[in-house]
Amino acid sequence: MDVTEMTLEMIMEYFSRYGAIAIFVTVLLEYLNLPGFPAGVIMPLAGLWAAKGRIGFLPALAITVAAGLTGSLILYGLGYRGGELVMEKYLNKFPAKRSAVEKKLAWVRAHGSVGIFVGKLIPMIRTLISIPAGVSKMNLMNYTVSSTLGILVWNLFFVGSGYFFGDALLQYLM
Repeated sequence: MDVTEMTLEMIMEYFSRYGAIAIFVTVLLEYLNLPGFPAGVIMPLAGLWAAKGRIGFLPALAITVAAGLTGSLILYGLGYRGGELVMEKYLNKFPAKRSAVEKKLAWVRAHGSVGIFVGKLIPMIRTLISIPAGVSKMNLMNYTVSSTLGILVWNLFFVGSGYFFGDALLQYLM
């Protein structure tokens, strides 16, 4: 079965069956920018699961932040170790993209930690910004702190919305 064919009930069943591991893995995959459910679905379900007493709110939030940071560090590492080579091959294949990619790298270099923090709050950019940060060889400690703070704010919003408004959200999504 394709991940995109999964239903909300199936995700909740995985949460019930595998607990915190299921939350961690689904959020990790989302932060790796792999096909699947968007954060706007997965993390509110983790909050709803916490509201139902299956896990505490703070542990649910901590698990999603740990998964998000793990995914972000993997992408940072890929950018750091081989990003320039991959990017050069990509840009040779798609030369029209060179200007946009170079602008993103310059933006990360110019804005540093603040840019990473803000980038983690912007859909579509939040998962991809890790690669240019790695390619530009941003200081790992600065990257980790700014990523963690951005991920915390983003995940707090979504897990919190599921925790406080989960039943209403679930009825809306179904």
